[in-house]
Amino acid sequence: MDKTVFGDVLDKIDRIPLEDQNMVIEILKNRYWDRRREEIKRNAEFTMEEYRKGLTSKGDVADLIKSLEEDA
Repeated sequence: MDKTVFGDVLDKIDRIPLEDQNMVIEILKNRYWDRRREEIKRNAEFTMEEYRKGLTSKGDVADLIKSLEEDA
């Protein structure tokens, strides 16, 4: 976001009553968590598709390290 626009938004928020500022905070938090959930959902869907295609593997940390060492 343009710094000027961002600053203007913050200045406008500063001028509204505290109760309204709190509402803005809650709205932004909710929007943030909604977007984060969508991102997690997309990542999970991608991972499940990779799994269905057989492009993933199972194992513990030791298996992962072994696999990485073999690829090096």
